[in-house]
Amino acid sequence: MILINGNNLQEEQIILMKFLKSNHYDFTKIAVEKNGVIVPRKEYDSEVFIDGDIIEIVQFVGGG
Repeated sequence: MILINGNNLQEEQIILMKFLKSNHYDFTKIAVEKNGVIVPRKEYDSEVFIDGDIIEIVQFVGGG
């Protein structure tokens, strides 16, 4: 399983961009961390999450 923001994803692997699009993330306003390392935006199309990965996706929110 892949752990994303504390939730188990029942996939053995998934491409980051596919996951973001299928979950309606605005990938211009997020940061993605894979196993403690920030994933650069230019790698979103090629980054693959595999079984055992721990992912954190943080959305930036504006306001005052």
